[in-house]
Amino acid sequence: MFKLLLLVCTLLFSFTSWAQTRPVIVAGSLRIPIDSVRKEQMIRSLNGLLDGTSGANKDNPFIQPSYLPETSDLLDEIKGMGSLRGKADVCHCYLTNVNVLDSADYLVQFAYLGTVDTTPLLRASFKLVAHQDGDRFLFSSPLRRNTVGWKAIQDGEFTFYYSNYPLNATRISGYARKAREFDRKLHAAAYQTKFYCCGSLQEALEVLGVEYKLDYNGISSDKLTAFEQHMSLNVLGGTSSTLLDFHDLWHDRLHAVVPVSTINKPIDEACAYLYGGSWGLSWGEVYRQFRVFMGDNKDWLTAFTENKNFAGPNRNHLYVSYVITALLIRKIEKEKGFPAVLQFLTCGRYQPDNESYFRTLDKIIGINRSNFNTNVQQLVDETAIAPSTL
Repeated sequence: MFKLLLLVCTLLFSFTSWAQTRPVIVAGSLRIPIDSVRKEQMIRSLNGLLDGTSGANKDNPFIQPSYLPETSDLLDEIKGMGSLRGKADVCHCYLTNVNVLDSADYLVQFAYLGTVDTTPLLRASFKLVAHQDGDRFLFSSPLRRNTVGWKAIQDGEFTFYYSNYPLNATRISGYARKAREFDRKLHAAAYQTKFYCCGSLQEALEVLGVEYKLDYNGISSDKLTAFEQHMSLNVLGGTSSTLLDFHDLWHDRLHAVVPVSTINKPIDEACAYLYGGSWGLSWGEVYRQFRVFMGDNKDWLTAFTENKNFAGPNRNHLYVSYVITALLIRKIEKEKGFPAVLQFLTCGRYQPDNESYFRTLDKIIGINRSNFNTNVQQLVDETAIAPSTL
C-alpha cells in the first residue's frame, strides 16, 4: 500500500511539474542548423530559461550574465504567456526558428499559441540570442545587436541611445537633473540609467525582442523597464514628452531603492502628483483642477473615501484622494522632513479600509479620521492663500 501511494504521489508530482513548465514544443519538420547534441542542449536550456521565469530574473541560470538588464526586461514580457488573462485556456510554447548569427551565437524564435472557442490565437512571439556555454546555452535579448550604430547622448550617469528620434537636449538635461533631485531625497546610491528611444511602442518591442504580444494591441506608446546590476534600463516607445515625464520618473527612482512590497501605492501616487504632476500637468495645474471639481465641498474624509476621478476629457484619470494625500505629504515634509514622508510611504500595501494609512499618519503628525476634515481644510486654505507654494 505504501509503495502504491508513493508511486501515485510521484506520478502526480511529475504531472504537476510538467503541467507547470509545459516544455517547448518542437515540430519534427522544423529545420535546426546544428547537430543533434547541441540541438538537445539548446532545447533543454530554453526550457530551463522559461521555467526560471517563475522566479527572480537575476537568479535565472540561463541568462547570459553580461546581458542581464535587457534580458530581464524581455523576460518580464514573456512571463505569464502560457495562459490568457482571465481565462482557463492554455497557450503552448512552440519553437518556430533557429538561425546561425555568427560563430558563437544563434537567433532563437518561439511563439505562444492557443485556441479560444476553437479559434486559433497567437498569444505572443519572441526572439532571443542563444550563446553556447559548455554543455548548455545561455540567452540574451537582441537589444544591443538591434541598436548597433545608434547615436548616444550622455548626461552624467544617464545615457540616451537613439537612431531617428527627435531628442530634445534641454528636456534630457532637465530630466536628469530631476532624477538626481529625487535620488538625493531618497539617499540613493549612484547608478547607471540607460534609455533606448524608439518612435513607437511596436518599434520598442521589436528592438527588445518582442515580435508580437496580444496585450499591446492598439497601444502606440509605453515604456519597458528593468532594474538589474545597479542599472535602470528603459526602452521607450513614443515621444519623449510623453514618456520622459517627472511623474513616472518619481516611481522609477523610488522603486529602484525601496522594496515595492512595502510601498502604499496611493501614497506613492500622491508623491508623484506633488513632485512630478500627472498626465503632462504640473502639480499646480492638477491642484487647480481639483479645487474647481471640489467647489464648496468641505467633507474631505468622504471625498477621500469616495476617491472620484476629476480628470478632464483629455486625461485618463486624476484622483481626489491622491491630491488630498499630496497636501498631507507636503505638510509632513515641511514639519518632519523627508524621512517622515518615507515612513508614511512605506506603511504597507493599500488596504480598502486604509487602516495602516491612518495609523501611520496619526503616528507621524497626529492626523486621524476624527480631525481629518479640520486639518485638510486648513491645508486647502493655506494653499489658496499662497498659490506660489504650488
